[in-house]
Amino acid sequence: MKRLHRSVPLLFVAIFAYGLLIPQLGFYWDDLPMSWIRYQLGFEAMTRYFSTNRPVWAMLYQVTTRILPQVPIFWQIFALLMRWLGAVTLWATAKQLFPKNEKIAFTLSVLFLLYPGFNQQWVSYLYSHFFIVLFFFLLSYYLMLRGKTVPALIFSALNLWMMEYFFVLELVRPFVIFASLRNDPASLKERIIRTLKLWTPYLAVFVLAVLSRIFIFNNQVYQFSLRAELARAPLETITSLAQNIFSSFWVTTGAAWALIFQFPNPAVDGMRTLALYVLVVILVTALIIFVLRNQAAGQPDRADAVWIISLGLVMLVLAGPPFWLTNLPVSLGFPANRATLSFMLGSTFIFAGLLELIPYKFKYVLALLFALMAGRQFLWSNEFRRDWKQQKDLFWQMTWRAPALKKNTTVLMNEELKYYADNSLGAALNWIYAPNNHSDVVDYVLFYPTNRKDLSLQPNMPVNYDFIAGEFHGNTSQSVVFYYSPPKCLRLLDPEIDSVNLTIPDATLLREALLLSSTDPILNENIAHMPAVYGIEPTHGWCYYFQKADLARQMRDWEEVVKLGNSAFALDDYPNDPIERFVFIEGYAHVGDWGKAVELSQVSYKISKDFVRPPLCKLWDRIARETESTSERNVTLDLVRNKFECLP
Repeated sequence: MKRLHRSVPLLFVAIFAYGLLIPQLGFYWDDLPMSWIRYQLGFEAMTRYFSTNRPVWAMLYQVTTRILPQVPIFWQIFALLMRWLGAVTLWATAKQLFPKNEKIAFTLSVLFLLYPGFNQQWVSYLYSHFFIVLFFFLLSYYLMLRGKTVPALIFSALNLWMMEYFFVLELVRPFVIFASLRNDPASLKERIIRTLKLWTPYLAVFVLAVLSRIFIFNNQVYQFSLRAELARAPLETITSLAQNIFSSFWVTTGAAWALIFQFPNPAVDGMRTLALYVLVVILVTALIIFVLRNQAAGQPDRADAVWIISLGLVMLVLAGPPFWLTNLPVSLGFPANRATLSFMLGSTFIFAGLLELIPYKFKYVLALLFALMAGRQFLWSNEFRRDWKQQKDLFWQMTWRAPALKKNTTVLMNEELKYYADNSLGAALNWIYAPNNHSDVVDYVLFYPTNRKDLSLQPNMPVNYDFIAGEFHGNTSQSVVFYYSPPKCLRLLDPEIDSVNLTIPDATLLREALLLSSTDPILNENIAHMPAVYGIEPTHGWCYYFQKADLARQMRDWEEVVKLGNSAFALDDYPNDPIERFVFIEGYAHVGDWGKAVELSQVSYKISKDFVRPPLCKLWDRIARETESTSERNVTLDLVRNKFECLP
């Protein structure tokens, strides 16, 4: 059993933590725009996208995207394997650095694998490439400790030239070299001189990388902003910087590890998720205990603990400059916790050193801690699963409601999905509505008004957006405004009805955008094409009939609205928003079924009189205006106005 390579239990831990829900996961955040640019707009577009930011890193994408298709499951598996490979490499490196301490190498690798400060593992298209670069960085250290200087220099250079996240961490190298010489019988002075000699070629590569960033490529996205602030307000800037530094240290150490004690809530997560969480914790606990039982037992090595904590502190200090000097936040919130990737090694080393001080007889506590880390990551994977499902539902409903959109249309909606920016959904919008557009002229944009402070919500104003790989040019007068709050159906907002609909939160700014909303950009043509990654079309439930009825209302096909209504109300399904009955109320009224129209109005009204009454009265005002005057209609209108307290 002792021959079981540590890469095997590490792989199982990775699968339990990150892989159980992979078949149900998709593309998130920057995955969507970046993969859309590469696969839909082509290699040249991807080169343009990276032209102002990490052009060398773009070469890595040129390789991986020739191998892997635009299918989430491939990228999810690939990201998991890269995370695991990094952990295995760290284990091998620690074995070289602490050859007599089998426990600390395994502890380091598991902590690195499960670090809870970073919860974006499933943004797989993007972060698989981060983990490739981190793998290069770790591999260079392993090769260095093995005396393989030339390949170590190559992998060090790859890290330095590709991106800035692990750039300054390169300066940890002399400390690692010195730590590797700690048992050398030579004097302290001789060990320092030898350290400097061994470090010299790596320092030369680092200096070349710095010079190239200064004189050849000056990053246009992440600008060093402290110089101007120091000149303007030196004391305040220094104070703020000090606060930011200490905050970063706390966030990426104590606060990050404390997240493992956030347990599932059955009322929110459901019993199935709770059961799977418990299963993950049990399996990882059992696996870690098995590994610990089959490795050499021994007393805590305080000397090793001091060395590893010291290295961790150095790593922590050198992780921060790319963020401190650019005023980028280091927090545990999404998406800002991407910054914790730089601090992950330092935090891992410090925590591993502290755990090394725990007597071996408490190995069960150690196993439980690791299991809770895996469980916390599993819970995050379930959040990503839910968001992918809701994003798929969003676009399926949108294509039912708007089977085609005129080119140059701006789509406005609220910020509901946690793991998607409006830029993310804008890429999906183009992927769906312009599947054959491979040019640098982008047909559509999707904006959250709350996220676009420079976007005018007045009619006839230009809308321009640069995707870097392509540009969109439109006008606010060609816009559609949607509201999405699942389990409610997606709703194309109606300027007349929704102007008084208080169920739409003010914070969304959608009621301010209502004057821009129009059905004119929506065409009743089958142009939208849902990509294969969105799966087969969902079973036609309430929201399908609602969307199709709203499209039929737009076309003023009232008989079709009623037909769809009859089918919808026969379902074992129901609306989650009383406003969703309005389209059918209007349809039944237009075909003269006044009794059904009043019945549905009463049902909606009873749900929330204060909120439903104003838009319901607006609806009946429109019905009165657009239907032919008959005695039955007039009697119904009088009844409605009295019952719902509508002003004539």
